[in-house]
Amino acid sequence: MEAIFDNKSDVLNAKLHATHDNSVIYSISTDETIWSRTYTYVKDLNPAQGGDPTLVGAINWAKKTFEIQGQRKGLDDVRRKPPGLALIRNKSRFWKWGEGREEYDIVHNEEGWEATCTRTGVVEATFTVPYRPQLFGKTKPLVLNLSRVALAKDEVFLLLVFIYCEIKRQEKTNSSGGW
Repeated sequence: MEAIFDNKSDVLNAKLHATHDNSVIYSISTDETIWSRTYTYVKDLNPAQGGDPTLVGAINWAKKTFEIQGQRKGLDDVRRKPPGLALIRNKSRFWKWGEGREEYDIVHNEEGWEATCTRTGVVEATFTVPYRPQLFGKTKPLVLNLSRVALAKDEVFLLLVFIYCEIKRQEKTNSSGGW
């Protein structure tokens, strides 16, 4: 599945459109206070059973929790760092929603984010982030690609992970500033 974010700069407030028919799949919205973000919500605008849009996932930024289909887990329960020496700069982070699910090695590269299944070594999802704005010409949209394996069980989880990782990357980039 390939989906495009309609908001090219704000991953926290956007709609995801399927590329094959431009239908809206998910709506992402974020509640914020003056000082910080509180919650980011992912709503399924096209539920399989029909009916009203359904809340399928959320990030509680203050408590550092993810919630998917009503099940809440802390960040420490779904993310781990690779074992080994802390002196070696390994930027990998391993993410797994729970037992019976795949574990993904999430890394950032020049094009954006990649989720590689640790069991098979296959890239199961990508989140392309054109973080270099162009002065002239069209800005490329944010693009989410999920394989059938990822789509079957971890679609919402990987979407939340990519949102979380990209926001943390932006915060780190912005706080390092050049002034």
